[in-house]
Amino acid sequence: MRQFEAGSIDLDGKSILVTGGTGSFGRQFVRTVLERYKLRRCIVFSRDEQKQFEMGQEFVQAPSHEIRYFIGDVRDVDRLEMAMRGVDFVIHAAAIKHVPTAEYNPFECVRTNIYGAQNVVRAAMRAGVRKVVALSTDKAANPINLYGASKLASDKIFVAANNMAGRDGCRFSVVRYGNVIGSRGSVIPFFRQLVAGNADHLPITDERMTRFWITLQQGVDFVLSSLGMMHGAEIFVPKIPSMRVVDIARHLAPGVPLKVVGIRPGEKLHEVMITEDDARDTIDIGDRYVLLPTLLDGPAKSWIKPDTRYVESGFSYRSDNNPEFLDDAALADLLATTPM
Repeated sequence: MRQFEAGSIDLDGKSILVTGGTGSFGRQFVRTVLERYKLRRCIVFSRDEQKQFEMGQEFVQAPSHEIRYFIGDVRDVDRLEMAMRGVDFVIHAAAIKHVPTAEYNPFECVRTNIYGAQNVVRAAMRAGVRKVVALSTDKAANPINLYGASKLASDKIFVAANNMAGRDGCRFSVVRYGNVIGSRGSVIPFFRQLVAGNADHLPITDERMTRFWITLQQGVDFVLSSLGMMHGAEIFVPKIPSMRVVDIARHLAPGVPLKVVGIRPGEKLHEVMITEDDARDTIDIGDRYVLLPTLLDGPAKSWIKPDTRYVESGFSYRSDNNPEFLDDAALADLLATTPM
């Protein structure tokens, strides 16, 4: 399993806030930073009191001065600003993420994913936050659904925020990655639930469908490493494997019949993380790609050195043309790291 090293990031004595902190990513992120660093404060910012209560029970051993729970919504800029007072770093993970939910509730998706991004930017600048990393999605590249379009708008907001913050202000960057193995609402727990219930078949949208895959811990480590190396206005994309969804189903339930049910509204056959148009501003730094801002006139210029490697013309990073595909053994290794 690929490791994303934390690099130069040191959170000892620092204060960090996670929006959407009670979600799958938020919980794993908080668990990781509490294990690795001696934080001054770790603030979980979310709107669900029950999930905060459950998380408090899960993290009952954490020192009370290190972890705090703030009820709030990214739609409320004043509450965000209050929560960010004295905070050094912000990880923005709050979003409406389910494609069908966003399609059916477009106003709510826009209010959370776009206006919420705007509010995080405003609050961070007003509160004197040093760095913000916003979580994006592969669906933000060439979007065909509202969720992807709203996250593309969010990405643009965070990249442009560096210009609004000024030379010595808060720095904003974005991380973009694919499907998280085992996260709440993803296909693997769904398949496992059906198998446990002795389902007579597994539903498949399309046998050709491919997706990028990353584990929850890899996602956390990728965010931490990007936080350490960011200059501002970059979009970081990890090099991660792809696999056909039908092969995952066959691995989880060998011998169980598959039923093709058709692609859901707003769903793609294959996902893209870097488009051909993005390629001219994309560099390869080994374990990841970095999409530089088109107007390269700020701190992101620090990436340009004599040995900087741009990707070739016409390059695109798609789940179906990915040179790294998971085989059955590699999938088994990844699933072994994923809770049932």
